[in-house]
Amino acid sequence: MARHILKLSGYNVLEAASGSEAMKICKEHSGIVHLLLTDVVMPQMSGPRLSEEVVKICPDIEILYMSGYADNVIMHHGVLKEGVPFLQKPFSPDALVLKVREILDTPGPAKIYASRMLTQNSSLVPQLVDS
Repeated sequence: MARHILKLSGYNVLEAASGSEAMKICKEHSGIVHLLLTDVVMPQMSGPRLSEEVVKICPDIEILYMSGYADNVIMHHGVLKEGVPFLQKPFSPDALVLKVREILDTPGPAKIYASRMLTQNSSLVPQLVDS
């Protein structure tokens, strides 16, 4: 759904089925990748772990997390730090497009690197899945 919404809004979207595929796409893409939209909780690789790896490939990339877990659960359990761009599922098409535009238009040193997003104990991500 997000791919469809963003394409209709004029964005070039590179879609990946997994974290490892996303990293491969970032390595092989000839242009600039401006934004990574990732779920917080995913199989095999969490969104924070994926963003940490993608930032190594594309240091100027912006990150937008989404999750079906409430933002207070994600923040309270230490999966993401306060202030990290986050979109609660379900979201409307307008909410997605507005959030993406907001992140891409933020001036100055607004980059939030993945190494700062991960908390001391990222092992909490599987606990959220199992709860």
